[in-house]
Amino acid sequence: MCTLEKQGNIFILTLTGDDDHRLNPTLLDSITAAIHRIRSETTTPSALITTAQGKYFSNGYDLAWSKADPNRFIVMSTKLRSIIKDLISLPMPTIAAVTGHASAGGFILALAHDYVMMRKDRGFLYMSEMDIKRVVPDWLVKLFKNKIGSPAALRDVIMRAEKVTAEMAVAKGIIYSAHGSAAETVTAAVKLGEELVSRNWDGHVYARNRKVLLGDVLSAMNSQVTVQDMIAANFITSSSKL
Repeated sequence: MCTLEKQGNIFILTLTGDDDHRLNPTLLDSITAAIHRIRSETTTPSALITTAQGKYFSNGYDLAWSKADPNRFIVMSTKLRSIIKDLISLPMPTIAAVTGHASAGGFILALAHDYVMMRKDRGFLYMSEMDIKRVVPDWLVKLFKNKIGSPAALRDVIMRAEKVTAEMAVAKGIIYSAHGSAAETVTAAVKLGEELVSRNWDGHVYARNRKVLLGDVLSAMNSQVTVQDMIAANFITSSSKL
């Protein structure tokens, strides 16, 4: 489902294969295991790059798998929240090299990194919740408010379900940079990672500062299963009394 390699002090986590990298429990657990391995193997200043093979970075949750039981959606949401927490607490800079479409949960996964870089010849960022009649959870909104440069851009992403290309995303302050191809995006991510590693920062201080910066996100994710998660899963309706 994913591979992990190390080039010098740069870890490269790659979602493998030509599918759309749906975030089912198997892939989410594979990503989690890779992040835990990175944490256990890190002894010097390092950086993480997350990227993917094929047309998609990730097309979001595996909704087909979750249709059989609304609780499956909650399982996926819980596992993704755990990965976001792991990325926020990881003691190194993190970079998403988005080499294809990043939709819904895939967009969230990318935006949870410190830097997002995209190819501009293919792919877009897309939050599909308005189009598929799902409610965004509070923790996601807080994450996006921390990561997206303006209220207007945030509105367009969530309330208009806008499909944002790399050049649009740079203009809107959503991503760090755009590049000509998938290979160029990964190369640029490695270069940025090397520049950040060369600063020789204390990884634990880096992680603690990130946790302070994103403290409201962490607080919103602390509940086991939120009301918003259940509504998003169509487990209850927005008018239900709890």
